[in-house]
Amino acid sequence: MTIHFQESEQRFHLQSKDTSYMIQLVHGYPAHVYWGPKLSEDGNLTDILMFQERCSFSPNPVPEDKSISLDTLPQEYPQYGTSDFRHPAYQVQLEDGSRITELTYRSHRIVNGKPALEGLPAIYTENEDEAQTLELELFDAYSGLTVILSYTVFEYFDAMTRSVRFVNEGKQALRLNRALSASVDFFDSDYDCLYLSGTWTRERHVQRKPLSPGAVRVESRRGSSSHQMNPFMALLRPAADEDQGEVFGFSLVYSGNFAAEAEVDQFGMTRVSMGINPFDFGWLLEPGESFQTPEAVMVYSSEGLGGMSRTYHRLYRTRLCRGAHRDKERPILVNNWEATYFDFNADKIEAIAKDAAELGIELFVLDDGWFGKRDSDTSSLGDWTVDRNKLPDGLEDLAARVKSHGMEFGLWVEPEMVSPDSDLYRRHPDWCLHVPHRRRTEARNQLILDLSREDVRTYLFEALSGIFSTVPVSYVKWDMNRNMTEIGSAELAAARQTETAHRYMLGLYELMDKLVTRFPHILFESCSGGGGRFDPGMLYYMPQTWTSDDTDAVERLKIQYGTSMVYPVSSMGAHVSAVPNHQVGRITPLTTRGDVAMSGNFGYELDLTKLPAEEKDIIKQQVALYKENRRLIQNGDLYRLKSPFSGNETAWMLVSEDRREAMVFYFQVLGVPNGPLRRLRLKGLQTELDYRVSGFEDRYRGDRLMQIGLPIPPLDGDYKSVWFKLTAVNEWRQEVE
Repeated sequence: MTIHFQESEQRFHLQSKDTSYMIQLVHGYPAHVYWGPKLSEDGNLTDILMFQERCSFSPNPVPEDKSISLDTLPQEYPQYGTSDFRHPAYQVQLEDGSRITELTYRSHRIVNGKPALEGLPAIYTENEDEAQTLELELFDAYSGLTVILSYTVFEYFDAMTRSVRFVNEGKQALRLNRALSASVDFFDSDYDCLYLSGTWTRERHVQRKPLSPGAVRVESRRGSSSHQMNPFMALLRPAADEDQGEVFGFSLVYSGNFAAEAEVDQFGMTRVSMGINPFDFGWLLEPGESFQTPEAVMVYSSEGLGGMSRTYHRLYRTRLCRGAHRDKERPILVNNWEATYFDFNADKIEAIAKDAAELGIELFVLDDGWFGKRDSDTSSLGDWTVDRNKLPDGLEDLAARVKSHGMEFGLWVEPEMVSPDSDLYRRHPDWCLHVPHRRRTEARNQLILDLSREDVRTYLFEALSGIFSTVPVSYVKWDMNRNMTEIGSAELAAARQTETAHRYMLGLYELMDKLVTRFPHILFESCSGGGGRFDPGMLYYMPQTWTSDDTDAVERLKIQYGTSMVYPVSSMGAHVSAVPNHQVGRITPLTTRGDVAMSGNFGYELDLTKLPAEEKDIIKQQVALYKENRRLIQNGDLYRLKSPFSGNETAWMLVSEDRREAMVFYFQVLGVPNGPLRRLRLKGLQTELDYRVSGFEDRYRGDRLMQIGLPIPPLDGDYKSVWFKLTAVNEWRQEVE
């Protein structure tokens, strides 16, 4: 991990674990030179960039060198209006109405470690030796705009983070209309683009398509990262697959409106850009003020998508997630939502908790309906006081009753919302996002509180702190069940209304940071109608996310597989629910539901009191199995073996860091009459070790398991699954002797 500056060549060479990234100053413009496998600094790195004069439609900003055009130069942070006609990374409007700025190099500094981003979640380091950071300062002399490009490379990861800070050093106000976090120009377009798309209950399905002239754009305009698109994009060579080939990943540490784009230009170059969505965004910068963009995390892999994913998993699990729960085993829980919905009382809750405790489950989570007059989704959001009709002795009594059975107590909240039918809304109708004299669009009978306002954040912090301080809560499920409409704030001036959506996110991050700091013992789980805000920004405050409201085992195969492209198993909430499934009506075996859910943070979402004895026995076995292998599942390296997007089979495995243990999960969706004999080729094992495999008498050498495969027993019927535990033993001859 080093950052070199070769002054004679005006070249910066950033080296992470096994990756190089190079920037060269060309007439003061930062040009992109290289990103890929690590290069030696003492090798011949001159004359990598190629220049050629083009026709008059590619203008020349440097009169003495006709081969220079910003329309053809690969750039690090391209600008608008000075001869580059591709999508810019930023755009500024001056007080005279013009939109032209021209940033050129002014200075740089190289520092050990990684500076924090003010008010924003970001990758962190635990000591300065883990990373090195380049801050490249650009300046527009006419406007006084200073832009600082920040690059951090890591000692132990093939990853780099990028962010940008804008500073108005001029005498007049500026308006940012576009402020992306990263832009990279690739020298060709021989790539496929991979991204994750979906909708509520069908999140993060894998999409892959070849690039062609024009643009592939992935974005959210919903005020959150959304169910529909995830703030992630990857370019990969057409022959790249799970295990081999070049992959370049881009992931944004942000939870609001975002945009990621891959644009192929007239000369076959590809520009990838990522950051806050410019749509409906504007930010006023008065003299002396600054603006910080979110952070983009860029990962290079020469080992296909699997290599990229494992880098993101390790980085996000250990240097994005924080706090006491980062490295702890996560508890097995039962949630009452699909068991009772709004219809419950203290006795019913205790009955479920009692049965759960007898099965070995560790945590009970009380979901929606415990506060205000919340008998349906039509009222009471914002009124965070207990409903004494349902719980006459309060949450304290209910928590004590749950804990008397040896279980921890958790609670559902939806702090960002307010019901029009609530005491809070009647007191403060201006506290929601709204535009004066316009109707207020409701969704799920609720509006969104304006978290850009300090008084709103203060109210929520005090209300939630009052609960968490008096009730022995060890887990909080933080939900958010609608997207933004009528985006406006009564607190902001007219010139700053386009700042509302981003100021909301800054306010949300501030509120979350205060709560997780004050209550470090609480495990917070993010939720947004399931996976509507499954993004790196939320993981910085809440180390796990409810993956989807769809708990059907078959649908979850695609959802969890797609989620694993970027996010570690330790971040995925996964529960067993009742059948027929409440979302799709499918009936799947309890064993299959358990095997799918055990591939994440394990739990149950059903009424345990209604289950027959034989199903309770199965659950008891599942709970014991998960406890035995929890650390391996939550922290192991994930290898995807068979894709649910490609056929009738799905398989993945988790391997310990020393590669001496592994858990393998195999799923068959539909039964196959007179089917073929199957072997499953494994990955990530030690080639020279012998492994004992559960269910088999023989031991298998690692190279055999990976090159020939593990025999899969016949699975009769639909929706079947099987798991295998692998444990390394001494080489066979040594053990015989």
